[in-house]
Amino acid sequence: MIRRLSQARERGIPEATVARLPLYLRALNGMAERGLATVSSEDLAVAAGVNSAKLRKDLSHLGSYGTRGVGYDVEYLIYQISRELGLTQDWAVAIVGVGNLGRALANYGGFVSRGFRVAALLDADPEVVGDRIAGLNVEHIDELEAVIRRRGVSIVVLATPAAAAQQVADRVVAAGVTSILNFAPVVLAVPEGVDIRKVDLSIELQILAFHEQRKTDRMTGGPAMAEEWPEAVDL
Repeated sequence: MIRRLSQARERGIPEATVARLPLYLRALNGMAERGLATVSSEDLAVAAGVNSAKLRKDLSHLGSYGTRGVGYDVEYLIYQISRELGLTQDWAVAIVGVGNLGRALANYGGFVSRGFRVAALLDADPEVVGDRIAGLNVEHIDELEAVIRRRGVSIVVLATPAAAAQQVADRVVAAGVTSILNFAPVVLAVPEGVDIRKVDLSIELQILAFHEQRKTDRMTGGPAMAEEWPEAVDL
């Protein structure tokens, strides 16, 4: 996937556009499942949660402009976006860290339909190594480099504890992998040319808490003033 995205960058497709392409693809796949043959830019924009002008500009980078009065051909646009994202080929993924999150990711059935194949599971816990999960045996982290080479791994998913994530990332990069999806609650330092996508559920929850607090403030007349704060608050 990263090689295709690198080509997109070389052709001048903005990073923000690349980040929105999966949203369009998800919406289009839902429409295809419902039997829709065409879709207007307005309807696709609503389904993807963006404005229609931005959507039309994004799709123009792919050379897709739709047909006036008809809209976009759903199946062809799915193909265009899938090709741009590199999803028309098979990508081998290794998951490092097979705790509750790693097991859930390994058992997620949506990867295959989107061009990703979980090819390896690795962990450092002897109690976990050897377990069979989603048709794969969990291998020891000591075998990381050999597994990456043997299985042709292109993308590594880190679901390790924070303390172990950087060391594992260093080994992954040294083994030649330049695409990492990081679930560990830590910022990783990697060389230039290595792409990292970070998923931090606690941060997302904190953002939602912020919005919930704002809603509460509007309903109650605003946040508490300083003189109303508990004495324990250290300013």
